[in-house]
Amino acid sequence: MDAKESELEIPAVKYAESERPIPTSWRETIKSIVSSFVRHDYHLTMSIPGVAPVEPDTAQQIKNYIQDYGAELIELPEEAWGSSVCIWMGNRWDALIDLWSFSEGRSDLVLSLQVSEANNGFEFNIYMVYVP
Repeated sequence: MDAKESELEIPAVKYAESERPIPTSWRETIKSIVSSFVRHDYHLTMSIPGVAPVEPDTAQQIKNYIQDYGAELIELPEEAWGSSVCIWMGNRWDALIDLWSFSEGRSDLVLSLQVSEANNGFEFNIYMVYVP
């Protein structure tokens, strides 16, 4: 994604035919989620507005998968939006966010989210972290 593309507002579009870029309005929330993972806070003890509580089993799965992968996660760079995608599933969006590590840059790990419309914007549910 070049500088001109990154300046464009990307809306949340209900389009089920193909993957789309991550909407601009979701990005700060997603960056906060990844920032928690960088700090090894997989339960999101510091609540993030619009993010559903993480189930204990999900938090443990995320912790185990990241540890087993063996790379140290870093904050999401702007380049992450060039390869991360979402798709409308009929009642929510499924999103895949490429995670970045200190040693690799863009890693093979992805954060899988389910995003739904809510009264005050969007609700984010962390599904899992894995290598697709």
